[in-house]
Amino acid sequence: MILDQNGNTSIITQEKATIIELVKKLQTLYPKFKNNNIIVALTSLQVLTKNDIVEFLQISQAHKVSKHSFVVVSDKIDLDVVPDDIMVVPTIQEAYDIIEMEDMERDLGL
Repeated sequence: MILDQNGNTSIITQEKATIIELVKKLQTLYPKFKNNNIIVALTSLQVLTKNDIVEFLQISQAHKVSKHSFVVVSDKIDLDVVPDDIMVVPTIQEAYDIIEMEDMERDLGL
């Protein structure tokens, strides 16, 4: 797991561990970046399933309650099977675009 910081956004890049191991690490390290928007880049993984994405659901929902964005980046999954409760986009740039839009919505009180 690689953790980078870009302004108020934490970018977590997964390289070798399984999704379950990554989610456990995120939960353990969550206090370190709980006040930032989070991008989880899974671009190095070969195949992702709906169940892999659902593993992030609990942390995603908790993060959104605290008025921050949580976006998963992967082009290895059919976006039609992803639950609406979690944001998944195919590129890092789209993740930043989503965060920008959600920041504007929060500023407007939506």
